[in-house]
Amino acid sequence: MPLRREAFLGHVRERGEYGTAEEAERAARVVLALLGAHLVGEVRAQLAARLPEGFALILLNPLQSAEPLSPERFVRATAAWIEGATEQTATWDVSAVLSTVADAAGDDLTGQILLQLPAGYDLLFGRPQPT
Repeated sequence: MPLRREAFLGHVRERGEYGTAEEAERAARVVLALLGAHLVGEVRAQLAARLPEGFALILLNPLQSAEPLSPERFVRATAAWIEGATEQTATWDVSAVLSTVADAAGDDLTGQILLQLPAGYDLLFGRPQPT
């Protein structure tokens, strides 16, 4: 069952320490649009089914990416899409959203998501993998 929009944004807002729900929503929209460009097939569909409808649609209609972005480039791309963001604040934004996504997805689906992403995303999802 998907998280309700208010609950999802509440988690993002708390983890990102945002002053307003609008800030949390802006971060969620950008990060999910970028994430959607990196996921394919059933994994993307399963994740979308666990997100609030509006955010699921963003994930399913992503920004286009010519190649998978490393975690560092993903953060830089996020900073470029959020007005006034720096790489430091974008790292915070990405982690706040992706850790909330990981909670919504559960461990099994998060593991499948991480298999589709370049190495290093586990930290952004708040799920460090053993080395």
